[in-house]
Amino acid sequence: MSGGGSFIDSAEQRARWEGFQWTAENARHSKEIIARYPEGRQVSAVIPLLDIAQRQVGADTNTQGWLPIPVMEFIARELDTSYIRVLEVATFYTMFNLEPVGRFHVQVCGTTPCMLSGSDDVLEACYKRGLKKGHTTKDGLFTLTEVECLGACANAPMVQVNDDNYEDLTEESMGAILDALAAGKSPKPGPQIDRQTSCPEGGPTTLKKMAERNYDYRSQWTPTAGPAREGAQ
Repeated sequence: MSGGGSFIDSAEQRARWEGFQWTAENARHSKEIIARYPEGRQVSAVIPLLDIAQRQVGADTNTQGWLPIPVMEFIARELDTSYIRVLEVATFYTMFNLEPVGRFHVQVCGTTPCMLSGSDDVLEACYKRGLKKGHTTKDGLFTLTEVECLGACANAPMVQVNDDNYEDLTEESMGAILDALAAGKSPKPGPQIDRQTSCPEGGPTTLKKMAERNYDYRSQWTPTAGPAREGAQ
């Protein structure tokens, strides 16, 4: 699906994207990014430029976006480098889609913490709504991918849908998220249980005032003398 080294090279897709150009806003943004790097090192901007391009394709197609070959060739010209250097980056990172995806790219983490915490139940909620791994639903709404660790192990199981994480999932809560997205709603990202980010369930157990504001505890701390350092005067 993505990051796997396969990509589409068809006359139809080339014709559709051959004339790809930045929007005015993205042209400005890309120039700002390229300018961060020394002369001759512009290729270092390849990852952010691929991200911008994928998002622009997504805006054009009402999907999460992907990277047709002509778009990657355009990025190579922008960076004065070879197409293969752009392609090798796009095929390495799973954040880049090399085939068309749906409006919502549902990436389910199947790594050990999520698997032990119930990622199979999360996938079951997807299957019950017609999603299949590696495929886009017929209505073009959902693409389902199983991925490796997405970095929210403390809140397992979790999924990433486009740019949002949904955590502490069950089959029921995952189903509710998919149903809300299908209905055009915006479900609340983050933990789906009573916790703030990765704090303990039910709220913090220490430094509780920090949950309300940036509270200064220093006045409550009593300094204690530490052991004398050897050789101290």
